[in-house]
Amino acid sequence: MAHKRPGKPSVHKVVDETIYLKRPRRGATLKEEVWQAENGEVVRYSLAYLNPSLCGLDNGRVLGYDNRHNHHHRHFMGMQAAFEFSGYESLAAQFYEEVRELWRREDEERRKSH
Repeated sequence: MAHKRPGKPSVHKVVDETIYLKRPRRGATLKEEVWQAENGEVVRYSLAYLNPSLCGLDNGRVLGYDNRHNHHHRHFMGMQAAFEFSGYESLAAQFYEEVRELWRREDEERRKSH
């Protein structure tokens, strides 16, 4: 659906994906949303790894990146910090690599506790 704002180009949501994770991360989700301008430029995005069993803050957001509130920022375990945005494709690759690293650590902790 296109959103037309006065004096601004039309924006279209081009990605709206939610992945519901199974064992051992039951109850966790990965979410990706991307909006583009008519020229293909990514103008808004949100990437999130949500797992309420790991993080009770920020609606369960363990890790996330978005540019709401007119600035690029990273969420991690309830904390927010600005970061230098160098393009959506490289950010998405970085996000998914960070998620894989978090999962490796979660799996190591799970093995140690059993």
